[in-house]
Amino acid sequence: MTEKKVWLITGAGRGLGVHIARAALSTGHAIAATGRDAAKVAVAVGEHDNLLAITLDVTRPQDAEAAVEAAVAKFGRIEILSELRRSSRPGRVWMGSRAGTPPSSLKRL
Repeated sequence: MTEKKVWLITGAGRGLGVHIARAALSTGHAIAATGRDAAKVAVAVGEHDNLLAITLDVTRPQDAEAAVEAAVAKFGRIEILSELRRSSRPGRVWMGSRAGTPPSSLKRL
C-alpha cells in the first residue's frame, strides 16, 4: 500500500460516493464520509476504524465547516476531497497537501 491518505467524500450515503469510500478504506486510507444523514452514511459504507461518518448538507456552509473540523480533529488533516452530489454537474475529485489548502492550489484529478 502507498502512504495512508485522508479523504473527505461528500455524497457518501449512496451511489458512487459509497463505492469510492469503500474502495479507499479497503486500501488502507482514512475516510471522512459525509451525507445528509450520518447514520445512513455509516450503514451504507460499513463499519470501519478508519471511517468517520459526518452529517453534511452542501447547501449549508456551517455544515461544511463542521465537517472539515471533525475530519481534522479525528485524522489530523484532509488530503483528498471527493465532491459528489446530486446535480447536473459530474462529481469532482480534488487533491491538496493539507487541510486549509486554498482552492487555487488544489489539483483536479
